[in-house]
Amino acid sequence: MQPCDTVTSGKPQDSRLKTKTQNVSDPAHPKAARADHEILDVIRLRWSPRAFDPTRDLGVDELRRLFEAARWAPSSRNEQPWRFVVASRTRSAASFAALLASLNPTNQAWAAAAPVLVLAAVRLRHERDGLENAHAWYDAGQAVAYLSLQATAMGLSTRQMQGFSSDAAAAAGQVPPEFAPAVVFAVGYAGEPSSLTSEKHRVAETAPRERRAIGDFVYEARWGQPLE
Repeated sequence: MQPCDTVTSGKPQDSRLKTKTQNVSDPAHPKAARADHEILDVIRLRWSPRAFDPTRDLGVDELRRLFEAARWAPSSRNEQPWRFVVASRTRSAASFAALLASLNPTNQAWAAAAPVLVLAAVRLRHERDGLENAHAWYDAGQAVAYLSLQATAMGLSTRQMQGFSSDAAAAAGQVPPEFAPAVVFAVGYAGEPSSLTSEKHRVAETAPRERRAIGDFVYEARWGQPLE
C-alpha cells in the first residue's frame, strides 16, 4: 500500500496541513468515509472490519507503537485511568483463548482469526485522593481512539466490541477490583470478507459507512440552531 496524504477532501488541499502517514489503506476502498468537509486521511480511512488475516501476526514493536499513541491521549487531571491487557494468539495462547471465550458467540466467530485481542480497563477513582473519577470512561475512550488512528496509519485495523462478559473478561485478564473492563478490541491486518461465516457480516464488510450530517448534532449558540 502507498502512503496517503493526511488531509483530504474534494477541494484543493492546503500544503500546510499535509503530513504523511505510513501504509494507510486505499482511499478508493468502499469503507473510506465520504466526508463533506476536509479531514485527515487517517480519520477518513479508519473503519472496523470483522475479517482479519489469520496468517499475519503482530510483533511487540508494532504493539508498542499502538500503545504509545494511547499513552498521549488527554485525560482529566492527567489521571490516565486506562490500562490494557494484551492477549496474543501466538505468544499467549491461553490468555487469548480465555479473553476470546469472554466474547459473545457472534463475536467469537470472527475474532478468533485476529492475532491480538486487547482488554481495556478503567480505574474508577483518582489515584491521588480516591475520589470518584466521573470522566474515567470518557478518557479511556480517547486513549482507544488514539490507538485506533495509530493503527490505521500503520496499515492495521481494529474492531471494538461491547458484546462480552465483563466478569469473564476481568477474570481472563486478572483485572484488580479497582478497575472495570470497558471494552475488548481486536487488532490485526484486515482479511477477506469471504472468510466470515455470517452472510450479514460479509455484506457489512464492504457496505459504505453512514454518519449523521453535521447539522444533526452541531448547534450554534443554542440547541437546535444550525452552525452557519
